[in-house]
This record gives sequence, C-alpha cells and structure tokens, in this order.
Amino acid sequence: MRKVQGPDGQSPEDQPSVLVVDIGASNVKLWCSKTGETARFRSGPHFAPQGLVEGIREATDGWPVDRVSVGIPTGVLGGRPYCEPHNMGRGWLGFAVEEHFEQPAQLINDAVMQALGSYKGGTMLFLGLGTGLGTALVVDGTAIGLEIQHLPYRDGLSFEDWTGTRAIDRFGLAVWRKHLAIVTQRLKDATVAEYVVLGGGNVRHLEELPPHCHRGANANAFLGGYRLWAGAQAELMA
Repeated sequence: MRKVQGPDGQSPEDQPSVLVVDIGASNVKLWCSKTGETARFRSGPHFAPQGLVEGIREATDGWPVDRVSVGIPTGVLGGRPYCEPHNMGRGWLGFAVEEHFEQPAQLINDAVMQALGSYKGGTMLFLGLGTGLGTALVVDGTAIGLEIQHLPYRDGLSFEDWTGTRAIDRFGLAVWRKHLAIVTQRLKDATVAEYVVLGGGNVRHLEELPPHCHRGANANAFLGGYRLWAGAQAELMA
C-alpha cells in the first residue's frame, strides 16, 4: 500500500473524504483523498457487481469515507450502466452503486473520470489505452462520455480492436503504434479537440507521442473522482 497526495499536493483537510474506485479490466484501484491511502484487488473477464462491492468493503475497512466515486469501463447514463462492459463479466446493466453504500455515491464512465483529472482547459479528447480503448471529451469544463471506440475502423474491426491490448498481441507494437497514431488523429479531427491526452497502462509502449498529444497518468483517475465531489473545474455529463 502506498500513499497518493491530494490534488493540491497535500491531503485535503477541509474537503469531504472521497473514496475513488477505478475499475479496470484487470484490477480495481482505490484511493482515499483524506489519508492518501491506496489499495487494489483483481477484477478480470468474469468480474461482476457483487465482487466489486465485497472487494471495496474488504480493502477499505477502517478508511474515512464521506463520498464515493466509481469509474466503470462502459457507457453510463443517469448514473447507471446502459450496456455491459466489453471486457468484464455480466450483471452490470442498471447497477445502482448508491444502493450499496451508506455514503453518497456516484457511478461514471472510467474514461470520463480520467478525463476530469487530466483536463487543463479548452477542448480535450481523452483516450485511455488499456485492455480496450476508453474515450471521453471535455469541452469548456463539461465532460462527456463517448463510445466512439466501437465504431468500425478497418478490416471489419473497430477503433478499439486496433488500439487495445489484443491489437498489440495480434499485430505487434510497431503496427499498433502506427494505427494508434492514425486513430488518434481521426478521433481528434472528428471531435474538433485542441489536444489529446493519452492515458492508461499501454501508454508506456509509446516512445514518442503523436502530434498534439500529452501523456496522462493513471493517478489522474483519482483526481477526477475527487473533482466529481469537490466541484473543481468540471461539470459532469455522463
């Protein structure tokens, strides 16, 4: 277990203690804004809501929690998943996270949460490079969850099929990097973004970034979950 500092470089004392939960296809990562404590537990292709609730309770026992932010890798409307995640188990459709916590809780798309933590102003496109491809747009402080990664790209495959982990395994790093640059430019043009933040674990495979791109950090998801309750710099539409 290690500590991650709050958004101002120190653990905030006058703000509510926010538990941020970042669900990934391989791991669930947790952070407490009050103490800076972090933890994680495994998810995987059969991961379901009950495993999430039980894992959070076990991993955060004794943590001070006033608010809960949960990021999930699927589309979210009105605080509920409207489709099943592509890289996890079933049972998420309509999952009501607030029913499982005594504290106020919000569920948002995981790319939106990282986008909120990465945002520096203007119009920003966020691309999360992980098992799949997460997409979100922030325009003048308003974050919008996208699902454009599932649109067709080439050879009957989607943008996500050519930029996720399976593409690295199938085509190799050189081909993956080539098509990631093409996909990034196409999505930037389509969303009229001023700049792109590339986050997620696979950004480590990029020695050079495509034009107008910035390297994100996984810890930005924690900051995004904190900002969701702190009211800092972003309004949510997801």
